[in-house]
Amino acid sequence: MNIDEYAALDATALAAVIASGEVTADEVAELATTAIASVDKELNAVAAGPFERPLDYAADGRFAGVPFAIKDLVCHAAGVPTRMGTRLLGEGIVPPADTHLMERFRASGLATLAVTTTPELGFNGNSEALAYGSTRNPWNTAHSAGGSSGGAAALVSAGAIPIAHANDGGGSIRVPAACNGLVGLKPGRGRVPAGPDAAEGLYGMGAELALTRTVRDTAALLDEVAVSYPGDPFVIAPPARPWIDEVGADPGRLRIAVHTESWAGSYVDPEVAQAVEAAARTLEAAGHHVERQTPNIEWEQLLNTNHVLWSSFLAEAVAGIEAMTGTTAGPANLERTTWACVQYGRTVSAVELGVALAAVNTVTREVGRFFTDYDILLTPTMNTPAPLLGHLDANADLSAIEWTTWIFDNCSFTPLFNQTGTPAISLPLGQSKQGLPIGVQMAGPACSEAMLLRVAAQLEEAMPWADRRPIVHATTTK
Repeated sequence: MNIDEYAALDATALAAVIASGEVTADEVAELATTAIASVDKELNAVAAGPFERPLDYAADGRFAGVPFAIKDLVCHAAGVPTRMGTRLLGEGIVPPADTHLMERFRASGLATLAVTTTPELGFNGNSEALAYGSTRNPWNTAHSAGGSSGGAAALVSAGAIPIAHANDGGGSIRVPAACNGLVGLKPGRGRVPAGPDAAEGLYGMGAELALTRTVRDTAALLDEVAVSYPGDPFVIAPPARPWIDEVGADPGRLRIAVHTESWAGSYVDPEVAQAVEAAARTLEAAGHHVERQTPNIEWEQLLNTNHVLWSSFLAEAVAGIEAMTGTTAGPANLERTTWACVQYGRTVSAVELGVALAAVNTVTREVGRFFTDYDILLTPTMNTPAPLLGHLDANADLSAIEWTTWIFDNCSFTPLFNQTGTPAISLPLGQSKQGLPIGVQMAGPACSEAMLLRVAAQLEEAMPWADRRPIVHATTTK
């Protein structure tokens, strides 16, 4: 196998080739290590690695020997330093054990070779943490790779690895999927384990999974990691059958609502809206009922809820780091907007936190009502194609509310589904005149991952993206 053959395969196909004996897992790991190192010179997507050899994995797993990377946030591996994108952690803390999700990644056979970059503590739609420097977009290195899973997305898009861990507390799987031309599913609340360090991430807004190039890889990985552990706060309805069986299955005739205007009232690029409209026409031609409609979203309430919850979470996270390390947080080791959010978060009262959580219930009830009339809501993923580097500058002199507003003015379609805890997926269905990918988001009600995967596979067949390749790629940076 050469690098061109390697980079052309998704995780499912690569696992099959390894299982057949045509190539060994060691040979694939060597190719991946070379590919990661070569593209990272341009992208700066690697926080640690590539490792001399992959972390231990199950040789009989579904993805046995498939190269993989974990994001430097939340999910962690025993003995591998984690920095969470912040200088406050210096060279990182070394966890003594895997998270439950890392256990599942190992059991599935994924061969972890690197840790990928993230913004400081994950609160940005961009990945330019001062701890690592700017992560660049492989389609145009003057542009952002998105966030907070920007490093993961850049490596997968550039052909260095076929699949990488990602997580999402306001759009952090879907936004980098849109920026880099990938598939990004945010599963429903409780679908993928976040423990044992936490019961649920970010007051229930956080979700874990991955970034992939194909719908089938997303479905197959979900089959491997969507399990419950003793003590998990949720045990939700299991799928009727394996999620991989939904890929290619007939979704039936669905009721699809389309909405392209920002709930924040912020700018939406016409090319982005056009990509959503093209997807809507494709779905209508496939037999679905499509009409313009939106849930009734009180944006200021949703924004203020994010302001309170994110700032409180950051203050809590920083307090934990201070307790672990003995280091005092401040402007010398935190980016300006992080420090502003932490300072505000330290002032939030129990009553204010309770009011924010009550607002989450209000919006969840409205979206739940909406999905009694519609099966899917189709929107842009981001307001624009990937912005220029520096556009979402976390080291700017902004207050906590100004920073929160700026993030979600630019990423106004994703955070709703973190508050509701319902699944949403971004698909690379468009491309701008400048050659940047455009993501289209589909969201559904609770426990609708199977339906979303069926429709995603339908769109993948009707509007294929597999032949698109970024400028920075493992096959062109040898």
